[in-house]
Amino acid sequence: MSRIGKQPVKVPNDVKVTVTGNTVNLEGPKGKLVQVFHPDIRIEFHQQDRQMVAKRTSDEKYHKALHGLTRALIANMVFGVTKGFSKNLEIVGLGYNAKVQGKELVLSLGYTHPVHLAIPQGIKVDITNPTNPAKLTISGSDKQMVGQFSAVIRGKKPPEPYKGMGIKYEGEVIRRKAGKAFTSGAA
Repeated sequence: MSRIGKQPVKVPNDVKVTVTGNTVNLEGPKGKLVQVFHPDIRIEFHQQDRQMVAKRTSDEKYHKALHGLTRALIANMVFGVTKGFSKNLEIVGLGYNAKVQGKELVLSLGYTHPVHLAIPQGIKVDITNPTNPAKLTISGSDKQMVGQFSAVIRGKKPPEPYKGMGIKYEGEVIRRKAGKAFTSGAA
């Protein structure tokens, strides 16, 4: 049996759970999430224990993998609707900055034009420091959406290895390269 898949997921009292077939609806203080899972994995919610359990139909390798994946996705959904997920980004570079205008994130990244990104529904962008180094916090209840939007932002100007300018995750270590070294000797 899968070590991850067989563990039940504890659901707090403030989360409303609805399981219909292979669709799970969770509603909590941080938002609402709906996920459709593979039909070979059965999901059960035990009301008296406030636990969700994933069960597989066979012991095939594919079903074992789905079993653990399903349980992990359910646990992420429960965590997302109760506490939420967040990613911190830093924008490093002279003249680089970020601001939120309505439902858009506007980034100045040294290009001839500002970069406009539509903020997806369910995602919140907080800017703690708008200029060098600009600090952004992307937060929401869906772990996949938070990670994807953070990756899209980082992809607009990844950090370069010489001066480290660009967009990076907070705490990310950039492997630095040495620049050109000039020698004073005559050849």
